[in-house]
Amino acid sequence: MIEEMVGLGFKQIELSHGIRISLVPGILQAVEEGLIKISSVHNFCPLPNSVQHAAPNLYEPSTADKREMRLWDQYTKQTLDFAVRVGANQIVMHSGRTWYFFESPEQKIDKWIEAADVKACDLLGNKAFEARRDRAMKRIRKASKGSMPRIIQSYERAIPWAKERDLKLCLENREGMEEMPIDSEYADFLKELTEPEHVGYWHDTGHAQIKHQLGLLDHREHLTAMADRLTGFHLHDVSDGGRDHQVPGTGTIDFKMIAEFVRPEHTLVLELSPRLTTEEVLASRDYIGGILA
Repeated sequence: MIEEMVGLGFKQIELSHGIRISLVPGILQAVEEGLIKISSVHNFCPLPNSVQHAAPNLYEPSTADKREMRLWDQYTKQTLDFAVRVGANQIVMHSGRTWYFFESPEQKIDKWIEAADVKACDLLGNKAFEARRDRAMKRIRKASKGSMPRIIQSYERAIPWAKERDLKLCLENREGMEEMPIDSEYADFLKELTEPEHVGYWHDTGHAQIKHQLGLLDHREHLTAMADRLTGFHLHDVSDGGRDHQVPGTGTIDFKMIAEFVRPEHTLVLELSPRLTTEEVLASRDYIGGILA
């Protein structure tokens, strides 16, 4: 796996939440031999023994279930220890979601979009969609009052673990309406967490663009609000139909705008669909390199 990426010209990689425990010996060998450097590690990495597929929200810091919370703690610590072993100092984190006993507001929105057959890029200005979106967000904001205190408590437990290991927790923006924190409240959320040198913001361009297409944020305004806490980027494009992890420069994202916020100390990670060809991966790398030149 690593030899293939090195062969494509990459000198650093991020280890995702899809790394099975069986891959760990080879990864450690590649790092020890100087074949590759690890820029960042995505919680949870490696996956628990029983999990054999990418699991970005396997255990959530927003949970009210004590058993799940213990597992979140356990595997977050495991990820931090693994990051130390591979020489990475940034941990990309998901912050959980709101919870509903019956059908969630986001599920209702998704069903309406599918039935109405409206492309993602045409949702803004659609009055019927916007009315449903606003009703959904009203429910989500109400539910977030229960989730957010648990999320903050989870991170306040994790921050000392990161500090002990000289690591930084990088909290990623998410694409789901129900995933926390609500984007307009993100900057205030980060201010609530102690040890800001060990907690930063990780910007996923595709996730932000999906929210932009839904009218839940303005991509530039969101980046402006988060700029002082930015640590890194997941770079990928979003098609007119709302499909993310596409080749940068082929979709709806203004990467020249994104480039205005990139600083030398930021980590840039191409986060591409596994369906893309080798040629499309190289085209993505070259496009981003050209934009930032």
